[in-house]
Amino acid sequence: MDKVSSDCPYPGCFFCVMKEGNPSKRRASVLKFFRELPCQDDDGQVLPISGLWNTAMAHPNDPEFIELGIFECMSALIWKGLKNRRWLSHDQNIYIPYYAAHIIGSYTMNMEEFAENAVHAGVIPPLVELLRGRLTWVEQRVAVRALGHLATYASTFPAIASHGEILELSIQLAMSSLEIVYSHFYQYVDRRLSYHCDLLTRGMGGVEMESRKAEEWASQLQCWSLQLINCFAFKQEFLPTICKPEFLTKLPGMWGGLVNENSPAGIGLLRTICHQKLGRGPVASCPGIIDALCNIAQSSDDWQYMAIDCLLWLLQDPNTCHKVIDKVVPALVDLAEITTLGDHKKLGDSIVNVLQECIQSQGSGRSSTSSRTKEQIEDILNSKQRLKWEKSMPKEDLHIKQAAALVVKLEGNSLFSSGNISGAASKYSEALALCPMRSRKERVVLYSNRAQCYLLLQQPLAAISDATRALCLHKPVNRHAKSLWRRAQAYDMLGLAKESLLDAILFINECSQSNDPDLSLRQNKVPDYAERLVKKQMRAAWLFREAAIKHGGVHSQGDGGDMYGPETDDSEWETASESDIGNDGRDDMGDDDDGDWNNDDERKDYDKPSMKDIKHGYNVQLAEEEP
Repeated sequence: MDKVSSDCPYPGCFFCVMKEGNPSKRRASVLKFFRELPCQDDDGQVLPISGLWNTAMAHPNDPEFIELGIFECMSALIWKGLKNRRWLSHDQNIYIPYYAAHIIGSYTMNMEEFAENAVHAGVIPPLVELLRGRLTWVEQRVAVRALGHLATYASTFPAIASHGEILELSIQLAMSSLEIVYSHFYQYVDRRLSYHCDLLTRGMGGVEMESRKAEEWASQLQCWSLQLINCFAFKQEFLPTICKPEFLTKLPGMWGGLVNENSPAGIGLLRTICHQKLGRGPVASCPGIIDALCNIAQSSDDWQYMAIDCLLWLLQDPNTCHKVIDKVVPALVDLAEITTLGDHKKLGDSIVNVLQECIQSQGSGRSSTSSRTKEQIEDILNSKQRLKWEKSMPKEDLHIKQAAALVVKLEGNSLFSSGNISGAASKYSEALALCPMRSRKERVVLYSNRAQCYLLLQQPLAAISDATRALCLHKPVNRHAKSLWRRAQAYDMLGLAKESLLDAILFINECSQSNDPDLSLRQNKVPDYAERLVKKQMRAAWLFREAAIKHGGVHSQGDGGDMYGPETDDSEWETASESDIGNDGRDDMGDDDDGDWNNDDERKDYDKPSMKDIKHGYNVQLAEEEP
């Protein structure tokens, strides 16, 4: 070993220790290194800790360092950083508490045995100190991550729960994390701590990269806080602490953003809460939450099914059904023909069964429902009965019904072309009544066409309803491009930026993959109208939006709306020029128009279509056949 480390300036260097060829000697040296490191004040300590951090991320299930005392060492180093500010500010020691907490989190994320070892090693108290914010938000991020992993296991959760303040701290952090990162890092470039910048970008990025990473880390800080709270939410005794209105009402907005799309975030926690009887009452008492759940259930959010689960559980509970039924039923009725959604099989049948139970409960006096809600449920039950009847009908009769529906649809198209939008919508309704239930493709077209009518009639709720029905009927679910675009516009009218953004992005993806020449993107360019809507909604749904408003980081951009943070080149999507979209400057997306107008100089307010567009001859014609 002496021969290996003869050129090393640091006695007992960790990297030299790891080069030892004799396994027993190496283990003994590593054991000694872990025991002695917290007591040393030599320079260069951050290098081995950084090396251990890389090892923990690459091999989190390797037990060698666990057995040799790495948790005790990391715990002691965090305490040292908290208690000895002189040492913390010396050399590069400021990085060590962050790396130490990250190492603990990495080694405990997969193995319950390792988590038990970590608890016995005393890692929880120093992690709680970091969670309190004794250092900075960067250390809070890795502390809440590590505590979240420890709370995941049945054997170690009691140790987390015994620290009563962990839940309260996590709730406060979930609510304030975005503001903390914005005000302590993002807002003032010249005040950024250098070691924060280095940790965020590994020294490879400039101001713009640091800002982007800050958004990602802020999202993680919030989502990991929610994950930790979620562990508590499975235990009924903690629900009163969690289910406070000021926290619950914020949960639907904690969506993680596009930078953290894999986290179930706030909707995941709401699902855990709604799964329990004690949690459903507080949720049902917050109308804003119910509205948000309905919006998520009718969106293309990856966690759409979680919102649907919440709504179904609230309806099935006699103590909450009467509070939510009039708001929930319209959303679920639109989803009643959905088939498979993720791992949920025959989801539409489950929805119909729950709605049927709601109707049956009226006789027992368990709930009170408006006449409109009863009619909606009866309509969907009649549709299911109609489908059964059609199975026994002769094929000739079904063909006659389908032909009759086609004739009426063509009449609707003609009325639409002449500018009679209300008349066209009525014809599409008549065609839907005639069209066989099993003719799913034809019904997709009819619902989507009627959604376009409702857009032009300034009825966004009706447009969302029809577009959602079309998307549920389509195979695969939520992949009918033109219905996505129409719903994106309708959500925009209502100011629902996140839902509009997700639909618009999915619309762009569908266009890029479509074999339909009317939908495929020319030269892989994003349609100008879709680009503009995405940019608008990304500004409106910006992760730091509320924090920026609170701290004065918002400034007006005239017709461009609000911009948050520093002005940047927002042309991440390549814009199609007029020469790319046709000789006459018209965007030829196909006959079944998606509300995409030409002549941008005359059409500034593109997200609010009206009869003026018809009179001016904009390209808003519907297809005579399937879009």
